[in-house]
Amino acid sequence: MSRSRSSLPPDYFEAMFQGTPDPWDLETSPYEQAKYAHTVQVLNDRTYTAGFEVGCAKGTLTARLAPLCASLWAIDVSGTALRAARRRCVHIPHVAFANMRFPASAPDRMFDLIVLSEVAYYWADLDIKAAATWIKGHLVPGGRIVLVHWTGKTDYPQSGDEAVSKLHSALSPTVTVDIMERRPRYRLDLWRRTA
Repeated sequence: MSRSRSSLPPDYFEAMFQGTPDPWDLETSPYEQAKYAHTVQVLNDRTYTAGFEVGCAKGTLTARLAPLCASLWAIDVSGTALRAARRRCVHIPHVAFANMRFPASAPDRMFDLIVLSEVAYYWADLDIKAAATWIKGHLVPGGRIVLVHWTGKTDYPQSGDEAVSKLHSALSPTVTVDIMERRPRYRLDLWRRTA
């Protein structure tokens, strides 16, 4: 398994979204739909003032997260994906979209929910550390981070397990693990800011 020392560039994702209507089968796969339902289910015990979703793709999960949030900011590096996400969520006025390459660019506001679904393993170590620094400055006390990642082999800069472990180390001791679940093919982690 080869590993890149750099985070995957925006061109990689733009090519994926231009090359097929549903890369990674995010909109059509029963596996993806079950994973989205699981993600929403673990978050559904409260409502959030301000949510932030990194790597929203075409907005499939975004639309499911929106009812949980008074406001939801969703970003992606692919303009093609964002146009589709905006169309999907056009009827949800409290969802805003932006073309950003996190963590190099990110909103300068506070959040009580950060969603990292299938994104952290695209980041090199330096970007994982930069993401942790940004999170420490923009997640309110008691705020949550939910991470969902494929656990199979990848040729990305990290495996799902490596990405989660490295981000957790970079955020320690400011987060507490509330949930750490392994399902067939993916893991779900729910952390809460304590300091």
